[in-house]
Amino acid sequence: MHDFAFVFAGFAVGLVVGLTGVGGGSLMTPLLIFFFGVKPHLAIGTDLLFAAFTKLGGTVGLARARLVDWKIVGQTAAGSIPASLATLYVLHLVGPASPAAQAAMTTTLGVALLLTASATFYKAVYGKAAPRQIAPDALAAATQPRHWALPVLFGAVIGVLVTLTSVGAGAIGVIVLMLLYPALPLPRIVAADIAHAVPLTLVAGFGHASIGSVDWLLLAKLLAGSLPGIWLGSRLVNSTPDRWIRSLLSVLLAYAGAKLIAI
Repeated sequence: MHDFAFVFAGFAVGLVVGLTGVGGGSLMTPLLIFFFGVKPHLAIGTDLLFAAFTKLGGTVGLARARLVDWKIVGQTAAGSIPASLATLYVLHLVGPASPAAQAAMTTTLGVALLLTASATFYKAVYGKAAPRQIAPDALAAATQPRHWALPVLFGAVIGVLVTLTSVGAGAIGVIVLMLLYPALPLPRIVAADIAHAVPLTLVAGFGHASIGSVDWLLLAKLLAGSLPGIWLGSRLVNSTPDRWIRSLLSVLLAYAGAKLIAI
């Protein structure tokens, strides 16, 4: 019965991700910690690989549609991958199950969830105003950041957040990219964010696996539910009140974040 609950949780999170595009880590990690009682380091490590495998299929589809701007992905990865490796090294030295590491993870996770809640609400309110199309001759200028170092710096912050909490590469990433590339259409922003999340979560996830922070059997159960959930959600996306769902999610994420910080 418990196994079916994990599969159902994976399906529910996958469905919401497919409907709204909100990062699965924002939902799955607090669900594993609060509802199933999974230790924070195991919940975070397992969810990182869960996110990597679920977003890999989406990246392939977006790349085939020529929506991924690989220059943006490369610039953000230049900051996020080294930052993730450095964070993993510190976790290895401290020990992922140590009280200090657990306290750092839960507090940082709470802050990340509050940021994600704010970003999700912002996107629900202002996302419709973002450009949806762009002329081919204006694309090169739209992919130029305000300063070359900003995507790298943003990537480094996301790399630390994602490695410590499995949260940050979803709604937070989209909002920051919207600010860095204001002329870029929202579908390309989302595509770049998803494509960047795949190598980052793979590096962070396998890094967590190397220090014993991944439950492989749990990962298989979650994926068994999430993949059909994402498939269904992506097909229902045009017939659901996206703004209301995002607003409700922002409230739930804010509650989870505040509770983690209080712990």
